[in-house]
Amino acid sequence: MSESLSFAQIVMLVFYAIAMTGGQLLFKLAALNAATASNLSGRLLGLVSNGFFVAAIALYVGLTVLWGWILTFTPLSRAYAFVAIAFVLTPLAGMAIFGEPMSVRVVIGIGLVVVGLVCVAG
Repeated sequence: MSESLSFAQIVMLVFYAIAMTGGQLLFKLAALNAATASNLSGRLLGLVSNGFFVAAIALYVGLTVLWGWILTFTPLSRAYAFVAIAFVLTPLAGMAIFGEPMSVRVVIGIGLVVVGLVCVAG
């Protein structure tokens, strides 16, 4: 495995992070559409029959396979830093899609994550 990442590796890792954000959005949609049964079994049944939840699980299964494949030719220490992209995109998507608040602390945290990603993967 080479120390530097190829363009193709970077594209795959960025895709992986974007897809992880997509999975989180699906989980949020599942939560918003979750059954409001008062007992645990009713809530669990409502969740597993929720299309958004099923789609999120299917996406994560596919991403797990993709991640294993990526690691066959990419050092974990370099690849894992790209997961941080999801830590940037997910709060931004939550704000844009669900109207979730974005505090100054979150913006600063996102900036620090970006700086860390540049330091580790750059």
